[in-house]
Amino acid sequence: MKYIQRYIPKAAILLLALHLLAACNNNLLDTRPLNKFSDKVVWQDAALIETFINNTYRVMPHGFQFNSRRLFCLSDESKPRGSASYSVINAGNISPSALGPLDYWVGTSADPGYYKCITQCNLFLANTASSPIDSAVKKRMTGEVKALRAYAYFGLISFFGGVPLITTPFSLDDDFNLPRNSYDECLNFVLTELDEAISMLPLEYDAKNQGRLTKGAAMAIKARALLYAASPLNNPENNREKWQKAADAAKAVIDLREYQLYPNYKDMFTAAHAYNSEMIWVRPFNHAVDQENVGIELRFYPNGFNGFGQIDPLQNLVDQYETLNGKLPAEDPAYNPQQPYINRDPRFYATILYDGAPFKGREIETFLPGGKDSKEGPLSPWNASETGYYPRKYIDESVTDPNYNNASDPPWPFFRYAEVLLNYAEASFFLGREDVCREYINQVRSRPGVNMPPVTESGDALLKRLQNERFIELAFEAHRYFDVRRWKIAPQVLNVPAKGISIRKDAGGNKTYSVFTVEERHFYDKNYLVPIPQAEIEKDPALVQNPGYQ
Repeated sequence: MKYIQRYIPKAAILLLALHLLAACNNNLLDTRPLNKFSDKVVWQDAALIETFINNTYRVMPHGFQFNSRRLFCLSDESKPRGSASYSVINAGNISPSALGPLDYWVGTSADPGYYKCITQCNLFLANTASSPIDSAVKKRMTGEVKALRAYAYFGLISFFGGVPLITTPFSLDDDFNLPRNSYDECLNFVLTELDEAISMLPLEYDAKNQGRLTKGAAMAIKARALLYAASPLNNPENNREKWQKAADAAKAVIDLREYQLYPNYKDMFTAAHAYNSEMIWVRPFNHAVDQENVGIELRFYPNGFNGFGQIDPLQNLVDQYETLNGKLPAEDPAYNPQQPYINRDPRFYATILYDGAPFKGREIETFLPGGKDSKEGPLSPWNASETGYYPRKYIDESVTDPNYNNASDPPWPFFRYAEVLLNYAEASFFLGREDVCREYINQVRSRPGVNMPPVTESGDALLKRLQNERFIELAFEAHRYFDVRRWKIAPQVLNVPAKGISIRKDAGGNKTYSVFTVEERHFYDKNYLVPIPQAEIEKDPALVQNPGYQ
């Protein structure tokens, strides 16, 4: 493909890149300046090769790329404050000429798409086969790169369906007009790569290598890939064998006994606790070293605490957090919509900042008139939430006056153990093993500090409980976008308005709560897949556009 031509492995390009790469000094993202080296020297030096791999990790898309991608704002979880490109997509009107935050194919120079990572993986594999570095080190590196490439291709097919499989670097004499491989062909390649990586990777690393792919991480990628492949979107005939493979892959991760649920749901996502027993693969950050502007507190804090309030959780999500009775608010006679935040699932309080929530020495105030965290607040009212909610997940509340240099830098959780348990529960459900499904859902629900009533339903009611458990347990972790599509429930949950909460406070201090529509949203059948960028279609006549976007 002609986009890839920009990354042809000519020596000059490689040398310039290596001059800028992050070296593995104290951890995966630490940096030191490098001199320029000849192409031959680079691929014969283990430290320089490690540097190249570190940069390959860095270009992998992740969930904290707030300047270009906020995937949890393209589902019924949240909306970005004041971003028209998201509203266009949420209205079902994405265009091949303007993918905006869904451009995971090409991306931007700052936040490249998956093919940039694939290109670097291909470079490594083509140049290290005959490298004289220590064989054990080479084996581990090769396992990392194969797993990275597999994850990148899995990401592409999850967004676009089948894509061109490019497994070697291009030369100037190559034919750049490549057709798309099928979804199944791409999936089989991903699974083969992962099986090879699993045989090469260690179970763990020392502290300075946090963020590298392990055997368990490669197994978790495989488990998710097989679950997606078995789901209704990609398995319309409901082939039982596909569900069995998904179940086996998830159970293999469980049987490693390397991971366990962390006993504090809220703390688990903060920088101080993020390298914990539940995290299988994370993407670390260190702004002081690598200058990557995650700035989670600056982006998530309410305006009343000098935050930008960039991510606004929806009432659609809030309504899915059960009461302590184990029922959805709409189904619990004890729920009072005028006291909506009493006796809710503890994960609600760990994930959402709501009016009245205790935060940094006072209560959150999104009420009108005059709430400090509302559009009438004294501090940057233009940054106030449009939905009446702010996110709490990931933030370190000890951070005061947040900015990009004063932030906690939590890692992004690519994979964690709770997802694996729910993956196994889901595959078990579709295999008819409802008792196993309930058992593993309830493992997640019985986490210390959560301790929600056990799920007891069966049949379709059990499936709905499973789907809702994923919604709230994995909120703001970039799962919901894919889940509603692979389950084919997107027409039901994304064809409804995005809603917020309006709170009016009278002179006597009494509050009245009413739900309102923030924006209308629509989902069409074509939106199950993202269109291939029009520029790529024009460069490569062999590419066929996804249905509905021609």
